[in-house]
Amino acid sequence: MKRKTNKNLILGGLLVGIMLCMIAVGFFWTPYDPEAMDSADKLAGVSFSHLMGCDNFGRDIFSRVLKGSGTTLFVAVGTVLIGAFFGMLIGAFTGYFGGIADEILMRVNDVLFAFPSILLALVFISLLGSGTYNVIIALGIAFIPSFARIVRSEFIRCRDMDYIKSARLMGAGSLRIMFVHILPNTVPVLLSAVMIGFNNAVLAEAGMSYLGIGVQPPDASLGRMLSEAQTYLFSAPGYALFPGITLILLVLGFSMLAEGIREQNQSGQG
Repeated sequence: MKRKTNKNLILGGLLVGIMLCMIAVGFFWTPYDPEAMDSADKLAGVSFSHLMGCDNFGRDIFSRVLKGSGTTLFVAVGTVLIGAFFGMLIGAFTGYFGGIADEILMRVNDVLFAFPSILLALVFISLLGSGTYNVIIALGIAFIPSFARIVRSEFIRCRDMDYIKSARLMGAGSLRIMFVHILPNTVPVLLSAVMIGFNNAVLAEAGMSYLGIGVQPPDASLGRMLSEAQTYLFSAPGYALFPGITLILLVLGFSMLAEGIREQNQSGQG
């Protein structure tokens, strides 16, 4: 029987790959200094000199999109690393050992999970202050409950399987069973959750920067660019259009990749 082509995985991987290449270029090279202002080019339209035009300060939008995409991805990577690492540890220990610690931690987790992650992040930002690294910490803490929940459910599913019972009979310790035998089997599900986490982190960072409490000037950010561009939607539509399209493509790529991984897991189980 011919295996069905996983279009989401292919298209999502291709789209994310293209965006990552663009971001990688932006780390090392941009056509202009993203912060260089030129009053003569204020709100200039698309041209060979400025492929996406210029903003209200005469800064090259293409250069700022390259740099801003890198900033957004940097925040997303930091957020997911914090959320996945601590969520994995909490989920692994509570799912494997259970007991009173599981009950207490999961009730706390349920309370945190009841609030939208962006709302939790806003609370932490109010305590930590704005700025790129504070946004990463705030979003990372807000993402811990979702990762803990996923890992815990996988550990509960696996802990009484035959291969785990065999490992116990052979004298394997709890930590070895958890991180050598069970954790690798959670990778397919965790990978899909990581892609969704990237997607949500990109949106959260853009939303917070749009509100002015995320990434602060002079650092470029797609959300900040959209906020600054809203005054010029009719006089310079490209100012908002190009950062907006970049953000949509980045989110769409991670969404399709997450869906493709989920479909791949389901077909593998089937």
